[in-house]
Amino acid sequence: MPATVLEIRRYPVKSMAGEALDRVDVDARGLVGDRAYAVVDADGRFAAGKDSRRFRRRDEVFRYGAVTASDGTVRVARDDAQGSDQWAAGDAALDDELSGRFGDPVRVLLENGTSHFDARSVSVVGTATLEWCARELGVDADRRRLRTNLIVETAEPFEEEGWVGHEVAIGGVLLAVVERVERCRTIDLAQDGVATTTPWLKALGGARELCVAVYADVVAPGSLAVGDTVAVR
Repeated sequence: MPATVLEIRRYPVKSMAGEALDRVDVDARGLVGDRAYAVVDADGRFAAGKDSRRFRRRDEVFRYGAVTASDGTVRVARDDAQGSDQWAAGDAALDDELSGRFGDPVRVLLENGTSHFDARSVSVVGTATLEWCARELGVDADRRRLRTNLIVETAEPFEEEGWVGHEVAIGGVLLAVVERVERCRTIDLAQDGVATTTPWLKALGGARELCVAVYADVVAPGSLAVGDTVAVR
């Protein structure tokens, strides 16, 4: 049986909790609206779960979630927010909120010149892979920890790794699967509705070279939906 799309996840603000969608448009950049915004400090580094030249570790960012409203605006709320305690991405009030929590001036900015993606445009993981990780590694392999765009129902663990070097057609979209995804400490953290931590990264280091899921580039834009089949070419 071919793999099928079980869930679509989009992250309007990089590193914040995201949203599940029934259908999404995909352009040359990736899922429309995915990682459109990022939390940026005075050095131009993005808030994330790790430190690097481009990223600054700010675990507090995982306490926030972002969704796209019906009018297209991105709304942000903290996980302990009360009622209407929300902010619009790009508003000074949100910048003030985050700056106060981080203890450092930051702004929520639209992508402009420097990509907000860690690497490639679209990420994909199979359900059988997640089940294998939970069973064989003894970790909480909740799909939300990986922050992947497409969770596909698969029959075999790491089936999606066999797509590297191939094109896959999903709905009206054609992707080129390029490489495995090397994970960082982010997958161990409480985030996106997952309340606990887990030692997934260490377990992957011994068993899977730190890799789970695959990256893909967009070959032909279009739209895709939950339930679409994955046709490997």
